[in-house]
Amino acid sequence: MTFLIIFGGQSFEHEISIVSAITLKEKIKNNNLKFVFIDQTRDFYLIEKENMKSKFFARGKFKKSQKLEIKKGGFFYKKGFLKKEEKLSFDIVINLVHGRDGEDGKIPAMLEFFGIKAISPNIEASAISYNKVLTKAYAKEIGVEVIEYEIINSPKTKFNFPVIVKPARLGSSIGVGVAKNQNELDYAFDVAREFDDLIIAEPFIEGINEYNLAGFLSDEEFIFSKIEKVEKKEYLDFEKKYLDFSRKNIMLSNIEQNFEIKIKEKFTKIYNSTFKNALIRCDFFEKDGIIYLNEINPIPGSMANYLFDNFENKLEMLAKSVTLEEKIIIDYQYINKIQMAKGK
Repeated sequence: MTFLIIFGGQSFEHEISIVSAITLKEKIKNNNLKFVFIDQTRDFYLIEKENMKSKFFARGKFKKSQKLEIKKGGFFYKKGFLKKEEKLSFDIVINLVHGRDGEDGKIPAMLEFFGIKAISPNIEASAISYNKVLTKAYAKEIGVEVIEYEIINSPKTKFNFPVIVKPARLGSSIGVGVAKNQNELDYAFDVAREFDDLIIAEPFIEGINEYNLAGFLSDEEFIFSKIEKVEKKEYLDFEKKYLDFSRKNIMLSNIEQNFEIKIKEKFTKIYNSTFKNALIRCDFFEKDGIIYLNEINPIPGSMANYLFDNFENKLEMLAKSVTLEEKIIIDYQYINKIQMAKGK
């Protein structure tokens, strides 16, 4: 099987996407890989596997790579002196564009519109998971608890300190801050506004437990990862999440059975049919026996490969179960009936 990994994008999480793609290059050994990079101007480039190194992108060397265009049925490029158009050969796309473009629905919409099979959230799933306000509304509707929140338009909140301030449409903890007093709230609000104009505040709950669970639906069966407990001293902002290598993630091999059942039930409710064709990771909080959804990661970093045993095998399972949307047969009967009724 040949996986075509799309990464990059016009996003604050552009560089994280590059790291994710490089990681998958190392994790996928038994299948063929091709890489398509989307630069900050949203041009598509075919990147050779040997060039999948961070410096290749940081130094702009990708600009010498083959440019691609997305059209009905796939990706195309012009080859040779006569510029003959060729179609790039692959079996399925992996949408690995984090944040805007990949998770907000733009890339999923193009793939769907042009009939390209992809491991990716669809448009509806992207809309729900990209916006934290819509995520919470969705969770409440399906009976999954969430931490109380409010949308704030200024550095004022109904919650007592400490509070967490978050851009509503951003991932990877970018722009997130914890405020313990008004001065810190002023600063956290200003930082969040640099990234988004929709800001939410939540109470910071001491002693809360954080768990991560990834999974997907394959042939009507849910495939779950191991459950990860995140141990941290305080809230993980971007630097602590990605640059602090002292952070400890513990796989729970002896997790209490009842708790495991509950958290998987929550995941199943969230995934439903809404996230069909996607491998997602849900981040949960637990306090006093109550499990809360923190956020849905529709394209988790490096596809959450470290949470799965035999990750490549799981990826193959998902790839084989991906389907395109059903075609609608348009036969113009309705219009014909109207015309006949009018005598035309």
